[in-house]
Amino acid sequence: MVTIVIPFAGARGKTRLHESAEVRGALAVAMFEDVLAACRPVGAVRVVTPDAELVDDPDAEVVADPGAGQGAAVAAALDGVEGPVVVVNADVPCVVPTDVRLLAETAPALVAAADGTTNALSLLSADAFVPLYGPGSAERFHAQCGAVSMALPNLADDVDTMDDLARLQLRVGPHTLAALGRLERSDN
Repeated sequence: MVTIVIPFAGARGKTRLHESAEVRGALAVAMFEDVLAACRPVGAVRVVTPDAELVDDPDAEVVADPGAGQGAAVAAALDGVEGPVVVVNADVPCVVPTDVRLLAETAPALVAAADGTTNALSLLSADAFVPLYGPGSAERFHAQCGAVSMALPNLADDVDTMDDLARLQLRVGPHTLAALGRLERSDN
């Protein structure tokens, strides 16, 4: 069985998303909930986060984020995991279970964001993980792990800004769509 890790920076993450901390937090949580919903049917889920109280799913194992960046967070979540793994970032609210399953079946594989960072990664073993996140990480994961690059738009389309959400609005999952609807109603 595959283990899926979701690194979630919590309500204080996504600092470029919106000027309001409250709106940022609500949108970040909604996107995370859509990612969690897509991952849950595919395998065992571990969420690594500084905000454990925001993970409202008894089937998801919560791992404390050590606070040293995404690579350290993923490594902490993979500690003790045996077998194949998939890492899916919490800011890809268009993802559906089929995307996660296909990524897992193609391991080692990755889905890069438009800026060359890594939105999702699958490995045959947790032991194969090397913390290579940051600018240009997709190319580094490709070279280090032999990960094949996959064109999965639902995983490639990450959200960093409100413009990203506006562009993806009709494709995002139900939690993100509801959060956007609440935001729109509060603006009127």
